[in-house]
Amino acid sequence: MEGNFKKEGRYSYFEAGEGTPIVVLHGLMGGLSNFNGVADYFSSNGYKVVIPELPIYTQNILKTNVKAFAKYVKDFITFKGFDRVILLGNSLGGHIALYHSKMYPEKVAGLVITGSSGLYESAMGDSYPKRGDYEYIKKKAEAVFYDPKVATKEIVDEVFSVVNDRIKVIKTLTIAKSAIRHNMAKDLPKMHVKTCIIWGKNDQVTPPEVAEEFHKLMPNSELYWIDKCGHAAMMEHPDEFNRLLHEWLKEVHL
Repeated sequence: MEGNFKKEGRYSYFEAGEGTPIVVLHGLMGGLSNFNGVADYFSSNGYKVVIPELPIYTQNILKTNVKAFAKYVKDFITFKGFDRVILLGNSLGGHIALYHSKMYPEKVAGLVITGSSGLYESAMGDSYPKRGDYEYIKKKAEAVFYDPKVATKEIVDEVFSVVNDRIKVIKTLTIAKSAIRHNMAKDLPKMHVKTCIIWGKNDQVTPPEVAEEFHKLMPNSELYWIDKCGHAAMMEHPDEFNRLLHEWLKEVHL
């Protein structure tokens, strides 16, 4: 991904390909590399894939919330000169994409959510990870996936470093509270954006019934399942994720 990474003004982002822009929003503990498979595939298939780094740990604590991040995404889209985009978000990124679509519907041609928060918030787990306990963190990271081997040492190390950074812990808890406050249940029935919901059948963070609830509440949505798959479908089954998403994009002419 390095070759396509850009820093302009207050934005750092990955960009590849030409065509309709797909703006990808990562989750709380998720890095840009979680979307390698999506970036490679869609940038070679007629889309411009853009993945901004969200200022989750760098923004003022008063702006560390779902609404402020949605505004950040709107400002980024304006900065890039895009008219309308396809927004794709995983976990907290899905929640930000949903909130952005509620606030700025004119900017969103299509919405894709996978393992998204916004309706059900155990995304932070029942207890905040114990600082300094590497094995506990490893188990928590592995539980995100159906196949624990997907949680590489690199991923576990990254999560471990976050939970051992006092400022990042405070920001994480602030975001978790914000996610609960910004529950989308009342908003979704009024949102008519074309929506693709792709969910892991074995997601333990946002269980399958959450996907069904999103599908029921969103008037213009399609729901697709990936078997033997946890909370990050685009990482665990990138080929199947890309196939389902590409089929949907063709179906809705995006």
